[in-house]
Amino acid sequence: MKKISFIFIFFLFSSSLLADDNKKEIDKLFVQLKSALNFENSKKIEDKIWDLWTTHPTKNNLTKLLADGSSAMMDNKLDAAYDKFTEVIELDPNWAEAWNKRATVLYLMGKYELSQADIDKVLMIEKRHFGALTGQGLVQTALKNYQKAIDSYIEAHKVHPFMKSPMIMMEKLQIELQKQSI
Repeated sequence: MKKISFIFIFFLFSSSLLADDNKKEIDKLFVQLKSALNFENSKKIEDKIWDLWTTHPTKNNLTKLLADGSSAMMDNKLDAAYDKFTEVIELDPNWAEAWNKRATVLYLMGKYELSQADIDKVLMIEKRHFGALTGQGLVQTALKNYQKAIDSYIEAHKVHPFMKSPMIMMEKLQIELQKQSI
């Protein structure tokens, strides 16, 4: 019994260390992202961040489940993708990327308010999630909340200064706001 207790405690401790290492690495990458010298350099850093975000820090089965959901989403099997991402969320509600993926599926399904609710969860867990911030811009654009969309893109740009889509979208949304004021 003592041996089983020791193994369980060791497993919990090592899982916690892996999660802490993951967070420290992401923090370090965000510092590098803010000080990137050019788009190419920022893209390499962004790719490393996405690799960490899409890899569960302690449970390989959740990484695989997330990847299965992403494959279903790419194959336009949105209901299956939604179910996979929901399962991941149920198994680890603190993994921001599971919420982000489900928010994406909900957006693709046209369920914008539900997508926004999941984006809110992502940003509670990881406020620097530039993918969720740009996704929020898309959701708010679909809801015709153009100023909120612009605000989301401004936040994404602050976090990831070399990301191109926020600047492009802000320009387009400014035109929409001008049309509304006429």
